[in-house]
Amino acid sequence: WVGAARTGWTVTPAAAQAALSAAVTRAGRVDGPVTVTLPVALTAPVRSVRWAAGQRLAHLGGGESNFSGSPDFRVHNIRVGAARLHGQWTAPGGTLDFNALTGPVSAARGFQPGYVLAGGSLRLEDGGGICQVSTTLFRAALRAGLPIPERHAHSVQVAYYGQPGLDAAVYAGSKNLRVRNDTGAPLLVQFRWDTRAGTLRADLFGRNDGRTVRVEGAPMSRVQMAPGPAFVRAPDLARGETRRIDMPAPGGVTLITRTVTRPGQATRTDRFRSEYRPWGGVIAVPPGDPRG
Repeated sequence: WVGAARTGWTVTPAAAQAALSAAVTRAGRVDGPVTVTLPVALTAPVRSVRWAAGQRLAHLGGGESNFSGSPDFRVHNIRVGAARLHGQWTAPGGTLDFNALTGPVSAARGFQPGYVLAGGSLRLEDGGGICQVSTTLFRAALRAGLPIPERHAHSVQVAYYGQPGLDAAVYAGSKNLRVRNDTGAPLLVQFRWDTRAGTLRADLFGRNDGRTVRVEGAPMSRVQMAPGPAFVRAPDLARGETRRIDMPAPGGVTLITRTVTRPGQATRTDRFRSEYRPWGGVIAVPPGDPRG
């Protein structure tokens, strides 16, 4: 891992406009190009590379997920959500609050409308796909051995997330992902994504106190077969056309067990239970189709 400091810069609109206006005036009086110098205020990083080295920051854990095949709105929202979390710091003893750091999930904040699971059904809302970001962060925190006081499974299995039990649903006002920083040093979140490969990765950096982490999954129990699909109308479909919006998935219960051992402390065991209801998926049909 490589740390690099980056100086910030700010351009004052009024000063920039004045400089451009003056350049336009000069351009009318002389032949040839006119150079414009914009007044820029430079700001040194609050946390420098030297500061980070003094904190003895190290890579604590990472998580990955795959969003290949996602529609454009979902890819867009994943990028916007990950960018909101990227570079965020959590103070020692503080709690990383996903919903607070993401802020309002709305069009005004750059999110696009997309399908979300809410209230047991699939519907269009701003920010569809944001749970890919929370799921990836949950996996990083899980492997880093950090306390996770709040995490919610999705109501149904989501094909994008792979192994059941490693997802984290978020929804403003009711479901959040919270991770406590007990490393004794600032905690840094970094995200990176590859839209061509359809991959998202979260990494956590803090002080390595020598803890070891073991994560184990259990086979799905109480499995229930997926029912038939639900149908919704899509105005853009012609007669006889259909479009698969969401894949079916069986229901069941699974348990992820994590054991965290820290030098000089008692071993801590955390259990993350996920219960999924059977889901028939959703198929879009054209207007006039009696199934819609």
